[in-house]
Amino acid sequence: MPYLPNELLASHFKTQGIDLDHIDRQLSLVAANSPNLPLYRDMMLTVLRMAHDDSNRWNAKITLQALRELDHAFRVLAQYKGRRKVTVFGSARTPVEHPIYALARELGTALARSGLMVITGAGGGIMAAAHEGAGVDNSLGFNITLPFEQHANATVDGTDKLLPFHFFFIRKLFFVKEADALVLCPGGFGTLDEALEVLTLIQTGKSPLVPVVLLDAPGGSFWQDALDFIRRQLEANRYILPSDLKLVSLVHSAEDAVAEINRFYSNYHSSRWLKNQFVMRMQHPLSDAALHEMQDAFADLRLSGSFVQHGYSGEDQDEVQFSHLHRLVFAFNGRDQGRLRELVDFINLPENRVASQTASVSPQRVREPLKVT
Repeated sequence: MPYLPNELLASHFKTQGIDLDHIDRQLSLVAANSPNLPLYRDMMLTVLRMAHDDSNRWNAKITLQALRELDHAFRVLAQYKGRRKVTVFGSARTPVEHPIYALARELGTALARSGLMVITGAGGGIMAAAHEGAGVDNSLGFNITLPFEQHANATVDGTDKLLPFHFFFIRKLFFVKEADALVLCPGGFGTLDEALEVLTLIQTGKSPLVPVVLLDAPGGSFWQDALDFIRRQLEANRYILPSDLKLVSLVHSAEDAVAEINRFYSNYHSSRWLKNQFVMRMQHPLSDAALHEMQDAFADLRLSGSFVQHGYSGEDQDEVQFSHLHRLVFAFNGRDQGRLRELVDFINLPENRVASQTASVSPQRVREPLKVT
């Protein structure tokens, strides 16, 4: 069957005598009044398309395994939806006596002290150290199942904080999807791959803007050498914009890493696209002077119009739980993520916001989801 949009696909199936109304009725029974019913219906149509073609058993098995794995992960992680989480990457081969191991353990402790959960790949080295510091109550391990014997680190092994994955690509998806920040310690090919993939996703707008922190030991040059290469080869040759390097921060202590994350969320809360407008949620409104300064200082981020600040107006009815947050709305060009990070830093400056007289906003986690094309 040639590829057809789902609207045409539905018409095609009806001409073949397939009762799609039956599918609609069944979906309504299990998800009555759900705003997601059209999405579930499209999923069913996609499965029907695959069944109609019935071309390859391996394709069907991959699809089934991926769907089951996604559903299981969604269910397990739903219980931690209200907590901010930090994904920590680094070498699994880092020995316990290495200074970076001690630094990663300090990082886990500092993150947990700030109320942040620590996500790792559940292995040894940096992953074990970060979980050891955070403790089991503040840890999540995304393990990969392999055809040979392997064990998760002692902190999460045998606990309900360990989530196994069959596919590497789904595991990678959740490393980024669940992260409100990412901390990268020194490591090998895998760590470098994760660093560049994360930066690519954020730079291209496929993943929401979050803090990306490069952590090295005092006096260490691992990440500094990498940044020097990027500036000398990528930035100098205009393969990236100078502002793209604003997406990362280099620090040399666990305290500075956590401070960088907390500073990012000191006023900025989260963001989303609402039709053609980009909405940034804030815990405190900006002063008139800051809003006026922003119009010129960040004009390059707008396709048209101006930056507009207002309270909750009911247009995003699916997020009434954030009705107490203030909004900064503008026609974002969707391209200059490094400059967007500079705007977040501007919003977070204490002198640019109006102090609220009400109780502080809960740091409940919510972000614009990963974009799917």
